[in-house]
Amino acid sequence: MADAQHTHAEESQQPNGATHNADHVAGEMFEEQTTQEAAENGTADASRADQELADLKDKYLRLAAEFENYKRRTTKERADLFKSANQELMMVLLPVLDDFERARQHTQTTDDANMVRESIDIIYGKLTKALQQKGLQTMETKGGAFDPELHEAITQIPAPSEDLKGKVVDEVEKGYYLGDKVIRHAKVVLGQ
Repeated sequence: MADAQHTHAEESQQPNGATHNADHVAGEMFEEQTTQEAAENGTADASRADQELADLKDKYLRLAAEFENYKRRTTKERADLFKSANQELMMVLLPVLDDFERARQHTQTTDDANMVRESIDIIYGKLTKALQQKGLQTMETKGGAFDPELHEAITQIPAPSEDLKGKVVDEVEKGYYLGDKVIRHAKVVLGQ
């Protein structure tokens, strides 16, 4: 200890402002400690960042896998829905098809036009009712204003009366709604 004080005293008396050796050594030791602690903290921060990165990668991979499963499942459900919707509609239309077959058999040997007309009317009524139960609705167009969202004008003719100018005079092909959606536009004749 006495040597350390003696050395310190000698170093303090060095000419031309040279740095004190003891202070320099203590400063280096402090810098080494700070650098060592920073390296340890940096290593800890790096390992923490690596862990967070690994966790995020894992979450990403799981999320991507879940999304792929969701897409596959919804695609399958959608295909099944279309199949079952078609099946349901076909089940409704089969009795109408049976009626057509019976009417064909019974009217093949007859010359009675009224019997054929009655058969067709009965089957038409049954078909219309079955389709209405599935949400099909007929568009009412005759005498109404022309709407390009609902109607397709195929021609224009002189209006038979003044009140039919610019309105639908005749309907060439019916338009239909399925629920609230237009599934076929009405083909109409406009009055000029």
